[in-house]
Amino acid sequence: MTEAPALVHDAAGLRAQFPGMVNADGSPWHYLDTAATAQKPQAVIDATVRAMGADYATVHRGVYARSAEMTLAFEAARRRVAQFLGGREEEIVFTRGATEAINLVAQTWGLANLGPGDRILLSALEHHSNIVPWQMLAERTGAEIDVCPLTADHRIDLDAAERMLTPAHKLVGFAHVSNVLGSVLHVEHAAELAHAVGAKLLIDGCQSAPRIGLDMGKLGCDFYVFSAHKLYGPTGVGALWARGELLESMPPWHGGGAMIERVTFEKTTYAPAPQRFEAGTPMIVEAIGLAAAIDWLAGVGLDVAAEHERVLAARLREELGRRNDVTLFGPADPAGIVSFALDGVHPHDLGTILDEEGVAIRAGHHCAQPLMDLLGVPATARVSFGLYNDESDIDALLAGIERTRRIFG
Repeated sequence: MTEAPALVHDAAGLRAQFPGMVNADGSPWHYLDTAATAQKPQAVIDATVRAMGADYATVHRGVYARSAEMTLAFEAARRRVAQFLGGREEEIVFTRGATEAINLVAQTWGLANLGPGDRILLSALEHHSNIVPWQMLAERTGAEIDVCPLTADHRIDLDAAERMLTPAHKLVGFAHVSNVLGSVLHVEHAAELAHAVGAKLLIDGCQSAPRIGLDMGKLGCDFYVFSAHKLYGPTGVGALWARGELLESMPPWHGGGAMIERVTFEKTTYAPAPQRFEAGTPMIVEAIGLAAAIDWLAGVGLDVAAEHERVLAARLREELGRRNDVTLFGPADPAGIVSFALDGVHPHDLGTILDEEGVAIRAGHHCAQPLMDLLGVPATARVSFGLYNDESDIDALLAGIERTRRIFG
């Protein structure tokens, strides 16, 4: 038997930086739901508390010193996001998260560029946030949606996508990493296929941003979205990256303060991108927290994160694969996510019993009901790893599964 690869960093030591990984009684919490939301390291907590407290002021408007300093910090956060994505700061729009970022693209670029007879290509594994906004757009514009199938090992089938794409397709929307299956998309190839027929490519990067090094110039996509809270950062903030020329061509979405140049009752003129898309007082504290999370993750290393989670996912799939009462979904080499079904046990029941053992997993359809229909199950049990997890979490999970099996017979 081949010896399992070793973990690439000391998760137990790093776990001490995460106050949320300990129960009230001091016992460890085996948190295995990072794909839903990541726990926050103390460095991020400290940065947000400081921004909300001693450093706090509004941005862009005040003439007093602290407002100017906070404005500098807020715009520095935008630059940090741009560096993280390999883009330019004028291409970064702060949003409430990936969901709002996709809606922004659909309701600005989409409304301006799609009409009757146009088509949108999505995949069978997309999160609802990369389905419903496009359905709403299609209803308003008369465009139609096509669904790219998956390969036998549950990856987006780019060969099928190539056969399906036509000049009528204006937008392709794919997940970089599936939030259910952990399968990884070859974005560069997807971009080539989309651009060959004149379509734009939007990538949902929620699950890839925390574990895959990104360079928008190399990936070749046109829009990229992610949420901070899956990246060890705060909730309520995310980012849209869009090619500069596309962002400049997009009309504003929300109206209000900050996104204008001049307002009269006769006519309003709008600020240039990205400010044109950031109406109202922005998420000041959250953006600074996001920058702190990126700094923290960079200190550990994205390559370390990817390899650490890959090793854990491989070990869990190997352990579960030995059982004849478990069905595994997704490819053999997922990016830190493992979905499975335990025969005769609903995932919600499994999740409840595991919670009694101090193990937290996600059980349900994971906002991917069309994928559940394709897999032929109402729900799955999903384990998703973070940098704070190690083999002790897998051991606790497996012990909890054994207890569940005894309960259900």
